[in-house]
Amino acid sequence: MRRSWGDVLAAVLVLATPPGVASQAPRLATTADLALWLAPDSGDLVVVDVRQSWTSYLEHHLPRAVWLNVETLRAQSGELPFQLLSGDVYAELFRRLRITPARRVVVYSAGDQANVDATFAAWLLASAGASRVFVLDGGYAKWELEGRALTQAYPHDGLTGGGFHAAEFHPAVATLDDVRAAARGGGALLVDARPPEQFSGAAGAQARRGHIPGAVNHPWKSDLEQRDLALVWKSSEALRVAYAAQGITADRDVIVYCNSGTEASHVFFALKYLLDAPRVRIYAGAWSEWAEREELPVER
Repeated sequence: MRRSWGDVLAAVLVLATPPGVASQAPRLATTADLALWLAPDSGDLVVVDVRQSWTSYLEHHLPRAVWLNVETLRAQSGELPFQLLSGDVYAELFRRLRITPARRVVVYSAGDQANVDATFAAWLLASAGASRVFVLDGGYAKWELEGRALTQAYPHDGLTGGGFHAAEFHPAVATLDDVRAAARGGGALLVDARPPEQFSGAAGAQARRGHIPGAVNHPWKSDLEQRDLALVWKSSEALRVAYAAQGITADRDVIVYCNSGTEASHVFFALKYLLDAPRVRIYAGAWSEWAEREELPVER
């Protein structure tokens, strides 16, 4: 009997899951889902606010939300900006947020332009071993538009975090050599998640503009649509059709990149977690590394 990519992925997740932990790939949560989980008898739940303005968190946030600035999740490494941290750093950081591998975690951003912050955090949580991670569809903006509960109170539920181990941190990343091989036609499909004007070279902050040779442009924001005044994810079927129209299908080995990793995480989330594509990686060096190296070719 022929098995789908979704069946294969589910089997792998079951085998890799510690006893007693119902693991799954990160998924979307609706505002109705989160409202239900926030009920007093909902059990273990950590809500993570990744809006970049700490004053926004102080003014209002979702009930039981802790705050995390997404820039805490990366830093300079050698000559490269925006690089991932070590597994032990993430283990300590997630412990401080009261997250455990088995606890349900809902991450929300401001919504709209900042949706990539939530997918970036979700990717790293899953890479560290968190087994029940959700991204709030529509983020803070949709929650607020619906008139749902907001608070200024800090969470006081007595939860403590821990249980992450540095050796278990395995992010799906591609190296510079991997990307070089792909640019030469070496099998992997390069997907550029940046806006079209940056892909074409009409705009960009780096010394050189354009894109990696052979890359396909799939702007991350094209995976969203306006619905009831909020920007939310398109349906899985609509996403599948849109990606397939560009030749981005589940049987391909895909390397996604952007300027710094956050936009790429949005496309990664769509392909890996919503469409169950088994072979997707993020180029951690990103366009910021490629553009800075004069010996590497650039297309416009």
